[in-house]
Amino acid sequence: MLSLLGVIIGFAALFGGNFLEGGTWASLVNIPAALIVIGGTLGAAILQTPKASLKRALLLFAWIFRPSPRNFHKGIERIVSWSHTARKKGLLGLENTANKESDMFARKGLQLLVDGSEPEVIRYVLENDLNIAEQRDYDAVHFYESMGGYAPTIGIIGAVIGLMHVMRHLTDPSQLGAGIAVAFVATIYGVAFANLLLLPMANKLRALIKEQSQYQELMVEGIISISNGENPKAIAMKLSGYLH
Repeated sequence: MLSLLGVIIGFAALFGGNFLEGGTWASLVNIPAALIVIGGTLGAAILQTPKASLKRALLLFAWIFRPSPRNFHKGIERIVSWSHTARKKGLLGLENTANKESDMFARKGLQLLVDGSEPEVIRYVLENDLNIAEQRDYDAVHFYESMGGYAPTIGIIGAVIGLMHVMRHLTDPSQLGAGIAVAFVATIYGVAFANLLLLPMANKLRALIKEQSQYQELMVEGIISISNGENPKAIAMKLSGYLH
């Protein structure tokens, strides 16, 4: 909801400022300019992005408006509950919990516990998965960052193309003012899309990825603490530092 509100406020300010300056809504609407900026930006970004990163970037797009909730309080409560189960029934008592766990990262950690893996092995496996997933997501976010970088430049190209058409009408001064105004709409599109949409999207995704990684780090520390047989209260106190 906040993401949608941000988009609305940003573009409302753009159109509202244009209106207050005496412009019209129609002055900011130019289909050829939009085609040049959007098509050119997409083409350039797709050209530089590997297929796997592009597919992941499209999946991450949903996070902008519907981010995956990461409740650190509940995460600590779950870990403490697993610790109580392990102290009462042993690590094998977590087998049913592991099979029912919906979080695949946590499930893998619990399964390693049940299998009797050493704490060092558990940490290595989980942290390796965490780092690979984090880098994969950051590589995907670079797709939106690259679009934010290309859009203003493509906008300038659109403006130059528009000016080329204006130059054909130099003998008719009455068309020059309107023609130049339309030509610069492409520049507005490029800068506006980059700074009001694409770069903010990339920054928000980076923040969400960081939050997810911190949540997974919480899981790693909790599972290692269970493996070491630590007291549930001590585990809760140790993990409380992850609370925002």
